[in-house]
Amino acid sequence: MSRIYNFAAGPAILPVPVLEQASREMLDWHGCGTSVMEMSHRGKEFIGIAAAAEADLRELLGIPANYKVLFLQGGATLQFAAIPMNLLRGKKSADYVNTGEWSKKAIKEAKRYGAVNVAASSEDKNFTYAPKQATWKLDPDAAYVHVCTNETIGGVEFNWVPDTGNVPLVADMSSHILSRPVDVAKYGLIYAGAQKNIGPAGLTIVIVRDDLIGQTLSVTPTVLDYKAQAESDSMLNTPATYGIYIAGLVFQWLKQLGGLPKIAQMNQAKANVLYDYLDQTEFYYSPVEKDDRSLMNVPFRLRNEQLNDEFLKQAKQRGMVELKGHRAVGGMRASIYNAMPIEGVKALVDFMHEFQAKNG
Repeated sequence: MSRIYNFAAGPAILPVPVLEQASREMLDWHGCGTSVMEMSHRGKEFIGIAAAAEADLRELLGIPANYKVLFLQGGATLQFAAIPMNLLRGKKSADYVNTGEWSKKAIKEAKRYGAVNVAASSEDKNFTYAPKQATWKLDPDAAYVHVCTNETIGGVEFNWVPDTGNVPLVADMSSHILSRPVDVAKYGLIYAGAQKNIGPAGLTIVIVRDDLIGQTLSVTPTVLDYKAQAESDSMLNTPATYGIYIAGLVFQWLKQLGGLPKIAQMNQAKANVLYDYLDQTEFYYSPVEKDDRSLMNVPFRLRNEQLNDEFLKQAKQRGMVELKGHRAVGGMRASIYNAMPIEGVKALVDFMHEFQAKNG
């Protein structure tokens, strides 16, 4: 059978070369006679896989030596609690910028462990923009400043790096990590669920500066202690071994493409195809301010929303799935992560044009 174009927000599309390699290695990884899924995480084979994955990720992102790379579990959602547990470090409060559903969830969880100052919010316009930094009301005594740099649901992306001075900047990059170069040194901590641009669900990556670990709240479970995880090479308990293996293959794929500068060019080209069409039609529209549009998650709406179900039905018949917007915002959403080929975006635009011609 031929593969469909999967526009899901996550678990999401994976690169075909990665899936093909994983298929070839499923029963016998490099002549060892077993699948990676069956390997001991303490064995030399898997330790080598994990070490190579970390080295490749460090190379791709240019991660400085004074940052730990952790391969954890529990999704980005678990980090909503782990971050204040690890980073409050004796301080009473943290600053959060509220740009959508994932920011709101992070704020709600952080309030369990300390005071939260919402330094800026775009809720006044239904989370359709990223607040300009001039409007932020930061606390210089905050333990850290938290931002979600790409809101998967609302399709709002920070196309600039906030300046938080001496206060560590913490970023949830779940839905756009590895889509473009990042200056890791400008962040105290970066975290991301893997199931969008890295690999299968079940793996979470945390990149944290050395000086921010080791002063956890007394209630912190050992498994959520970044220092304990770093000292055990993320193997305090059994890690998501197959997820780490697939992530490693994705990192190799990105390197073979030419690294993050090259994938950024490809992502910009894909996004341009879809946004250019949205900007010239009256039948559909993008609700997000142009300067803050995401290259990864593109929400759009039909002006006649009574046609939504028919749009989704016909799109599926054409081999394009998971275009329904999140229940929190409605409409449509096309997630066009690294692994989505530009042919998939062009096929979507062609269908949208035909649907408009028949129903406009």
